[in-house]
Amino acid sequence: MKTPIIALLQLGAIYSSVAFAYPSACEIPRLIDASAEQLQDGLTKGCFTSVDLVNTYVARIAEVNSTVRAVTEINPDAMAMAKQLDEERKKGKLRGPLHGLPMIIKNNIFTDDKMSSTAGSYALFGARTPSDATIVTKLRAAGLIILGKAGASQWANFRSNNSTNGWSAYGGQVTAAYIKNQDPSGSSSGSGVISDLGLAFATIGTETSGSIIGPSEKSNIIGIKPTVGLTSRHFVVPISERQDTIGPMARSVKDAAHILQIIAGKDKNDNYTSSIPFKTIPNYVNACKLDALKGKRIGVPRNVIKIFGSEKTVVDQFNRALTVMKQAGAIIVENTDFTDYAEFFNSTVPYDVLLADFLSNIPTFLGKLTVNPHNVTDLESVRRFTQHSPLEQYPDRDTKIWDDAIGKGLKNTDPKFWPLYQKNVKFGNEGGILGTLRRHKLDAAVLPSEVSLYVPALIGSPIVTVPLGAFPNGTKVNHDRELVTTGPGIPIGISFMGDLWTEEQLVGMAYAFEQKTQARPKLKRFIQPKKEIKHII
Repeated sequence: MKTPIIALLQLGAIYSSVAFAYPSACEIPRLIDASAEQLQDGLTKGCFTSVDLVNTYVARIAEVNSTVRAVTEINPDAMAMAKQLDEERKKGKLRGPLHGLPMIIKNNIFTDDKMSSTAGSYALFGARTPSDATIVTKLRAAGLIILGKAGASQWANFRSNNSTNGWSAYGGQVTAAYIKNQDPSGSSSGSGVISDLGLAFATIGTETSGSIIGPSEKSNIIGIKPTVGLTSRHFVVPISERQDTIGPMARSVKDAAHILQIIAGKDKNDNYTSSIPFKTIPNYVNACKLDALKGKRIGVPRNVIKIFGSEKTVVDQFNRALTVMKQAGAIIVENTDFTDYAEFFNSTVPYDVLLADFLSNIPTFLGKLTVNPHNVTDLESVRRFTQHSPLEQYPDRDTKIWDDAIGKGLKNTDPKFWPLYQKNVKFGNEGGILGTLRRHKLDAAVLPSEVSLYVPALIGSPIVTVPLGAFPNGTKVNHDRELVTTGPGIPIGISFMGDLWTEEQLVGMAYAFEQKTQARPKLKRFIQPKKEIKHII
């Protein structure tokens, strides 16, 4: 069984009774909104250390995790890592602009350390890969401290049709912080909540269709879903080689850009990254300019909002956001519709494509494990374990998605798969986001975040979501099982969508919008931790 979080708090959340003399000019930031620049400023001036940050974040996790269940475990080596990075700082060696900052990664990303990598399932408990996932290697090399693993929807929300966002057998039910029992969206649920509550500097999520954008929206943070192939998926539990991507989730656009700068790039272990068209990865941090919206042609696919049926309060706030963009110099182009959206909305093809990819990609991934305690080698053996282990809560949480995949028996190497995939591409390309951008000569398109994620997923194009507002008082409270899906105070986001490999432009536009609106600090949570750096040092 997994080590309880409380036991892991022995890691080092030690409260010192010795008086601490702050160096002059120290401003200790509140961790609920601390930026990388503020944290680095404090570390550089000697106001606090990376060890202090680890201690403080662990204490904050202890305050709220029994309610939000966002963190599945804390890295037993985090304190040693922090001490090493503090020593490097003393010697004048900095690995990069995020040196010594603790972050938490989604638990479907494998690490070659003392932590578990489970995708929320006991079928993978104890499983090992021969090395860290490529993005973890990059984060460590850049001086980030891997503080722990984030709770997530089991198997990245690709097991059941009667489960809930954020639930997993290994980790329990993640909930967000704005209303009690709030649906955190899926599947990077814990990653969203952790970043929002300042339980780490930032987090990493994964997305196949909405799993960065949705949780980022519902936790009132920034999420960047990169172009498929910009970030490596090596040793990350897959759903679809065509749609899976790894991206940052943070409290500001600039912090997310810093992380994207680190994790982007080619990897010989993920052939999709060979499609990266740049000799040098763009400078996403430098793209964060206040005038980045000026002169940009931004389309509004109104038919998507109408067909999806967004609530009036979402549409009203979205329309006000368009006014902000106009005031910032953007050119808003209305009714730049996704021409195939109605057909896509009622089609089973996108689901069938994911089933075929999953049925093919899971055995490939499982075959790379160096330790496989439950001998799961393909989807059939994963399903068998899940249906016979009491820990997996079957059939209360069913295996309907897997039943469909196994029942259809269609793999992505079958000739019958190709026409399905081509239909998917048409939904996303000519009939979707790419066609809209070309026809109307747009720099980007914008939608409420709740409807932005589906079409770009089909062709692996990028999205950046930014906080916009919240559902007002008087909003009807709706539920999915025990979770509240809509209700007063639940965050609303807006997404910037672009062509493949246009993250630099999207980051710039998102930053300019974020700075104009400053929406994130205006929302109120029902729970948030109180421990701060000043209480620990």
